[in-house]
Amino acid sequence: MGAHGRRKRIAACLGFIAALGPAWAAAVPGLIYGGAFDLRIPATGSGQAWMDDAVVEVPDHVTILDLDVGVVITHTSVFDLELILEGPDGTRLRLNWYEPTDEFFKGENYEGTIFDDEAERPIESGSAPFSGRYRPRAPGRLDVYDGLDAHGEWKLQIYDWWHGDTGRLEEVTLILNVPEPATVTLLLLGLSCPRIIRGARQGR
Repeated sequence: MGAHGRRKRIAACLGFIAALGPAWAAAVPGLIYGGAFDLRIPATGSGQAWMDDAVVEVPDHVTILDLDVGVVITHTSVFDLELILEGPDGTRLRLNWYEPTDEFFKGENYEGTIFDDEAERPIESGSAPFSGRYRPRAPGRLDVYDGLDAHGEWKLQIYDWWHGDTGRLEEVTLILNVPEPATVTLLLLGLSCPRIIRGARQGR
């Protein structure tokens, strides 16, 4: 894609955000990295196993003031899944998991779900299909990354704990606030804006 095409794509996404009105505009962060994936959960078979890592490359040296993480996952039983974020420095954070002895539930999919330390609801209080903003599963907090340089490879890792269920990771986005951003820049690496944005609007 040439420079003209990239400018048109960015302009289209910014126009979509602007059309959502002041409520969304107030929540627009400085930088968004990520995009579309097509990774099977688990990577092979239907037993207890890991998905192949979803790697998001951040090419810029920017200091993290606040980090949110957006996902789109289709899966026949999201109770089975443990979601882990790993930063470039090796810091790992469990975003969500469930205790099999007393937290079992039936339900599918993360539909434009955003993990956000400032969200009103913790993820463990929600129900599938998950849509909108949730705090990561306690005691995990995304502020463990605050103050770090975001440059490098970030990984979303998903473990499927039970047999018989399968799914796919479709999207991952890292949503960063950084010091004194000059402009709102959307780094669209195959990002499908509408589904992540729709999830943010539904869960405020």
